[in-house]
Amino acid sequence: MNRSRRLGPRLLVTAGLLIVGVVIGLVFQNVWLGVVLAAIVWIGWFLGYESRRGDNAGVNDEDHGIEL
Repeated sequence: MNRSRRLGPRLLVTAGLLIVGVVIGLVFQNVWLGVVLAAIVWIGWFLGYESRRGDNAGVNDEDHGIEL
């Protein structure tokens, strides 16, 4: 049950970023460019989201290095 609760926001953000990427791509007349930019933003968001969910956001432990 906890897994499905986390799946919703991930899917919504993924779909939203894909749509925004396509729109940006249409503005620049290159849809693939928009999709690539959306993918780059999504990777950063996903790393931050999972880090925050795992209570690792802002951790600066000398033994493990700096974690996102």
